[in-house]
Amino acid sequence: MLDLVTIGDAVIDTFLILDDKNKQSHINKKTRELCLNFADKIPITHSDQSVGGNAANVAVGAQKLGCSTAIITELGDDISGSVITHTLDDAHVNTKYIKICKKAQTRYSVILNFKSERTILSYQTKRNYTLPKVPKTHWIYYTSLSAGFEKIQKKLVQHIKKNPKIQLAMNPGSYQMSKGLSEIKKILPLVTLLVVNKDEACELIGKNQSIPKLLKLLHKKGVSCVVITDSTNGSYAYDGHSMLHMPTYNITAIARTGAGDAYTSGILSALIHKKTLAEAMQWGTANASGVIQKVGAQRGLLSLRSAKILMKKYNNIVPREIKNTP
Repeated sequence: MLDLVTIGDAVIDTFLILDDKNKQSHINKKTRELCLNFADKIPITHSDQSVGGNAANVAVGAQKLGCSTAIITELGDDISGSVITHTLDDAHVNTKYIKICKKAQTRYSVILNFKSERTILSYQTKRNYTLPKVPKTHWIYYTSLSAGFEKIQKKLVQHIKKNPKIQLAMNPGSYQMSKGLSEIKKILPLVTLLVVNKDEACELIGKNQSIPKLLKLLHKKGVSCVVITDSTNGSYAYDGHSMLHMPTYNITAIARTGAGDAYTSGILSALIHKKTLAEAMQWGTANASGVIQKVGAQRGLLSLRSAKILMKKYNNIVPREIKNTP
């Protein structure tokens, strides 16, 4: 019996750290645009590569926090696919359920980091997704897939209905949000834990709302516990009883790629360890704080011991209840 099975695409991430002081790059905050001088040489200060993808990051993160994990994903029969498999094996994630697609390419992303924020260029190859026999597990984490995800989701819904003791966590990916929003909404009543950022929450609801309102509206759609992350403003959660806000730690970010996945693996692991929702938000915040101090989505993931040390250091920063919400 596993603690957690993650379902989603795994990728190779290439990181390019742009020079924060160069004059050829700037951010237009009003239009949320990263602007680079056309036909110019843009200086970078560092580059790196690592394994990424929500499913892989959360599987590794939860494994480091004392949970037994496996991943269901599809990779190409190329060098990148081999690197991902070996990396997950080294992290003690069960890779038995990885499917190798013949004559196919593994997904990859190029991530531009500028002033600690990231812009992602994502390559999404075609897949004829299939869902293998899901191993026995307490939790399933369903996340980023590209075109054709509906086939897996349909089978996943059937599996959850046949096995109602399994708890389902979800963080839909960018393709699912942009191309399959109506399908994603159908699975919400089966979701135990939904983790989304504020923009994703607004998309699921269909209009801009305050975070407390978004939490309640998503809970009304059948989600047992809703968590909304809001970058440096912290995270918010609502389980139908308590509405909580957890601030971030005062830690300078080197790169924010993977912070959301680290938070998710932290909060999920805490719930698997039978912690309260408030404690789980602390685990998520600590894990995200570790990741933003490293380049890459997995290098800064914390062990159970390291997470406890960090939470003890910031023991004055805890979730506070939000009261008198409309």
